[in-house]
Amino acid sequence: MYAFETASFDNFKIVRMLEKLKLLAFAEKESCIAIRRHLHAHPELSFQEVETAAYIFNMLTSFGLDDVSMIGETGVTGIIRGKEKGKAMLLRSDMDALPIQEYSSAIYSSQNQGVMHACGHDAHMAMLLTAAKILVGLKNELHGSVSVLFQPAEERIPGGAIRMIACGILKNPTICSIIAQHVMPGLRVGKIGIKTGKFMASSDEFILIVHGKGGHAAMPETLVDPVLIAGHIIVALQQIVSRNANPTIPTILSIGKISGMGAANVIPDEVILEGTLRTIDTEWREIALQRLQKLVTSLAESMGGTCIVKLKRGYPYLQNDNKLTARIKEFIAEYVGDENVINADIWMAADDFAYYSHLVPSTYYLLGTQSEAPEINTRLHTPTFDIDENSLEIGVGLMAWLTYRELMT
Repeated sequence: MYAFETASFDNFKIVRMLEKLKLLAFAEKESCIAIRRHLHAHPELSFQEVETAAYIFNMLTSFGLDDVSMIGETGVTGIIRGKEKGKAMLLRSDMDALPIQEYSSAIYSSQNQGVMHACGHDAHMAMLLTAAKILVGLKNELHGSVSVLFQPAEERIPGGAIRMIACGILKNPTICSIIAQHVMPGLRVGKIGIKTGKFMASSDEFILIVHGKGGHAAMPETLVDPVLIAGHIIVALQQIVSRNANPTIPTILSIGKISGMGAANVIPDEVILEGTLRTIDTEWREIALQRLQKLVTSLAESMGGTCIVKLKRGYPYLQNDNKLTARIKEFIAEYVGDENVINADIWMAADDFAYYSHLVPSTYYLLGTQSEAPEINTRLHTPTFDIDENSLEIGVGLMAWLTYRELMT
């Protein structure tokens, strides 16, 4: 049964459209898979998505979208104008790949050495392209307009969203709401995860350059050991989370890279630590970064060395607008059924979609891609990442359905 309250003529039209969109999504499934495989085989890094952008531009033009254009060098946008006047909304997909060498025997594995779509952006693009194609064919049924945005550089601070906003993507037409989806290998195909309010973390990166005085490892009394200092810093930093953070505020501080050009018998002059700080509270974010700087510099000095701190300010936390997301959740239930809508938890990953979410009512939800085939059930950002391509049909139809329903409100 569909989640409609009355048997009115309008609801009859809605049910008919729901059935029609599911058939259209099924009909476009193989085409969407082919697009996804092409994009997966030809990944490009952040702000280098030249061939990807050209491919998308040509596809949108062939589908008959209005005002197809490049934006911010490697972004692409276009508009589908409905027959009836109304509000304007935006559907967004990211485009960039990661600097990961793919380990896969799939016929569509990456052809670009050291670059891979390990976060599903190939699937995001394929689904949005296919949804756009379907919506063009249904524009006489749309009350308003929908812009599509293929955004570069989600994976690299400062992110492509800032550039898109500066180029006016939220204006002409004035965007009233934005929707995006992300593949999620932790959810079964057919399941959709969604959460109102704060959903994803802010993300800042830091580089700590620890200086000492290197030399022969057999004469430590003549040296200032930056390796030892770096070790103390790594341990001490965890107190920012364990002893300074409010336990009710999710916070993560991780060191992901250590570089020291020493040897078994050589103490280096310098050790470099690289890491990330993530949280969902703006005020605490600033306090934590200040405490990080004070802690590492004072600790290094107390041990006879110095520490230079370089901060790379990243994305704010991502917030799903309460009213919009409540509607979207209802529309998702209409499409996949109440039993397939999952109340998602806070996700400490980060996405520069967050910038849009602080300017325009936004909803970001998770599309289940977990397969029964164990060989493709790997985590995001891994060299063996893949998806169950049956999820693409659901993602395509759902994006088109959410567009149709939201423009009716």
